[in-house]
Amino acid sequence: MTKAPLGGAGTGANPTDRGKKGTKRSLLTDGKGIPLSVVVDGANRHDKKLVKGTIDAIIIERPSHKVNQNICMDKGYDFPDIRQLVDDYGYTAHIRKRGEENIRIDIPGYRARRWVVERTHSWLNRFRRLLIRWEKKIENYLAMLHFACAWITFRAARLFR
Repeated sequence: MTKAPLGGAGTGANPTDRGKKGTKRSLLTDGKGIPLSVVVDGANRHDKKLVKGTIDAIIIERPSHKVNQNICMDKGYDFPDIRQLVDDYGYTAHIRKRGEENIRIDIPGYRARRWVVERTHSWLNRFRRLLIRWEKKIENYLAMLHFACAWITFRAARLFR
């Protein structure tokens, strides 16, 4: 969630910042943290309401459905309708159950999944223009987000060759 002091479309009362105006970014990445889609809405929206828009906003063409594709989500998405929606799009959902304790897994070859998205959010926050939303029009803010995602993709392409 980012602050949006000027308000405008796509803002709402931020529950973590004393009800001040804020914006929420929903981000979908690949396994290496390359952004595939980003959606913006008010900070008072629940994460589960942004899932369909985030999956629909994927820019690149997905491989055929014959290839097993996984999607990893945190506990905030543990709802039957979200599991069904993800299944309808052809993904295998990996969502930790609510109320389940965090268990550290020490299996050789096992790698964490959720931190990849958090790292990409951190990369986005390095763009000072995105840290606080000063744009009143949501289109302008979304354009800057897309530019930052393109820049991250360009830089990562050099690293992961």
